[in-house]
Amino acid sequence: MESNYRIFDILDRYKTIYQNKSDVFGFKDDNGNWNTYSASDYIEKVNQVSTALLSMGIHKDDKIATIIANSPDWNFIDMGIQQIGAVHVPIYPTISIDNFKHIFENAEVKIVFIEDEEFYQFIKPALNDKIETFITIKNVNGLLSWNDFLQKGKGISHSVVEEIKKDIDTDDVMSIIYTSGTTGSPKGVMLTHRNFSSNFKGCLPILRRNPVERALSFLPLCHVYERMLGYVYQHEGVSVYYVKDISLISESLQEIKPEMFCSVPRVLEKSYDKIINKARNLPKLQKIIFYWALGVAEMFDHHAKRNFIYDIKLKIADILVYSKIRNALGGRVKLVVSGGAMLQSKISRTFWATGVNVMEGYGLTETSPVIAVSSYDKGIKIGTVGPILEGVQVKFASDGEILCKGPNVMKGYYNNPQQTAEIIDSDGWLHTGDIGHLEDGKYLRITDRKKEIFKTSGGKYVAPQVVESKIKESPFIENIFVIGENQKFTGAIIVPNIEHIEAWCKVKSIPYSSSKDILENRVIFQRIKREVDKYGMELDKTERVKVFRIVLDEWTVETNELSPTLKLKRNVLNKKYDSLIRSIYE
Repeated sequence: MESNYRIFDILDRYKTIYQNKSDVFGFKDDNGNWNTYSASDYIEKVNQVSTALLSMGIHKDDKIATIIANSPDWNFIDMGIQQIGAVHVPIYPTISIDNFKHIFENAEVKIVFIEDEEFYQFIKPALNDKIETFITIKNVNGLLSWNDFLQKGKGISHSVVEEIKKDIDTDDVMSIIYTSGTTGSPKGVMLTHRNFSSNFKGCLPILRRNPVERALSFLPLCHVYERMLGYVYQHEGVSVYYVKDISLISESLQEIKPEMFCSVPRVLEKSYDKIINKARNLPKLQKIIFYWALGVAEMFDHHAKRNFIYDIKLKIADILVYSKIRNALGGRVKLVVSGGAMLQSKISRTFWATGVNVMEGYGLTETSPVIAVSSYDKGIKIGTVGPILEGVQVKFASDGEILCKGPNVMKGYYNNPQQTAEIIDSDGWLHTGDIGHLEDGKYLRITDRKKEIFKTSGGKYVAPQVVESKIKESPFIENIFVIGENQKFTGAIIVPNIEHIEAWCKVKSIPYSSSKDILENRVIFQRIKREVDKYGMELDKTERVKVFRIVLDEWTVETNELSPTLKLKRNVLNKKYDSLIRSIYE
């Protein structure tokens, strides 16, 4: 790929290599029917967006925000903004009004794309006089609609856009992505064409060694992870079908039958839990076969010396069990990219054994995002996030913090030189805030977040993510928040897996009428405690959870316990469960 590659240059491939492609993007309409856009549709819509923005007086470096769901429209707007040198500011729709206000003011946004009337009413308190226009995907009285917007550039020749494109440099800022973070106001990460192009170039081997024709997209495009993979899909001519609601993933997998998708561990964990829960209701013989096959899967290892007997077991398990798991994913999925947090090793091994190759990766918004990723070319080791991406440099600080340098590292935080200097040192190394090390000299293993490691009153360090990841391997536990800063021992707030516990109670003939029984029934509590103790045996003594409290709340992005990338917001959870936490240590 040329060194002066701009992201919108991907469109040239649709004019030459993929010009006959009929389903560049797929989406469900309001009637529940799947529709598609062709390569020619894509190019036409992008040019319409570019000329419409020019007709509205948008110039190079002007900021345009999008707060819309995953859809082909998102891509039309993204590429249309890029082609005229403006800056795309994608925003997650469920952040607070204060954060919206901060982003609009900090980025000096001029135009905002939103979905509908309901969202416009919600966001009104965050508006300022620098915002010139709202464009709505659905018709809203008094606001410019999407269809009317596309017609505004009719009087401007596409040749004008072509001339503007000539002056756009690969080091120009292409997008400002505001990190959700778990504390403080969002920071605007300035990413250039070079940042994105170097990153997706490094990820191309994942698809080229295992080509796919169709992908399902459900993680938010406003985040760098799904967005960068979207550029990989487009560069390789993969059809992308969008799901607006994450609850519709299972249904969409059956309808679209994609060959790949990218995910966060939480989604894979939920899929795994559903498989386990269904197995609990199988007849006795089938249940025995299922758990035998699961045990075979959990022994899968790329680095272990394979033997004839294990291979035979895999083949038998595939016929009896694994093929059914693949069918639950639509029957054609062969590749999943997982990032954003630690994935439990047993889940990774299970998917690999079933023929679904899970490529784990690691990175930050500030690194566009990939720093390391599993690779057919460079190697795969379960429990790690793979080798360092080509062109990226990594070293480790004395405390184990991962430092990164390369063409993927952001230009800086917008209008925030102080915080830029705090994360990128004078030698150009970006301090990730994550702790890790290389295994076998090449595979990066992440062990925790530097700022989240806490010290007990006994002076022992505890890495909460390691503890949480291990205990969440229990099918009885949906989520867990580990605590213990300056305390005598490690404690936790636990969200139980209500569906699994209900099924377990039924099998064991334990009275169960509602989820409240989990809090009141001593037998259920003791069963959860056994799980905590069992998985805790694999941890250091100081890391083991001694006391915990159970809550029946569901932790979500919408209720603010999770960041948009599904990480725990520890400061929010600390405040929410302050009295429960105090009761643990009283």
